[in-house]
Amino acid sequence: MATSIQEMQWVLRAQCHDREALEGLLRSVQLSLRRYLSGLAGATDADDLLQDVLVIIVRRLGTLEDPKLFRPWSFRIASREAFRHIRKRRLWQERHEDEAELDDLATPDAPPSGELLRELLAANTISPASRAVLLLHFQEELPLAEVAAILGIPLGTAKSRLGYGLRSIRKHLKASGGSRD
Repeated sequence: MATSIQEMQWVLRAQCHDREALEGLLRSVQLSLRRYLSGLAGATDADDLLQDVLVIIVRRLGTLEDPKLFRPWSFRIASREAFRHIRKRRLWQERHEDEAELDDLATPDAPPSGELLRELLAANTISPASRAVLLLHFQEELPLAEVAAILGIPLGTAKSRLGYGLRSIRKHLKASGGSRD
């Protein structure tokens, strides 16, 4: 992972059309964004979403005024794209309920219990809004104030979404006979 100083330098150079700096910048954030998008929108859509997000980053990089805000700015773009994708997917699913039921019948067995957290976050047991807060806070290890800034919500809202997400996980674990520890 690149240091924040190195990322700031890459941003400035990329804004001056330095292709090598742009590639370094995108590489520095790509893994974190993919992991975040996978947790938020699902692993099957993460690569396509990542590609869309990286294209947006490249197109809008010139508008970023403060290079030290590159990473939060990138996660904000990723959040918006993931939420847009989730809304589209829900609309599509509502229109094609019969097909979705057939697809569910052909779904393979559940993943092993070691992937329980990933399954919980990918499932519809947690709202996308709470899932975004959980992923940014725990997976990306960002402080709640930064999570709130990335998502464009007040800190209190970020805290309540975190609490709601954690309660949902506990409830699901309790119902499935799992443990919180």
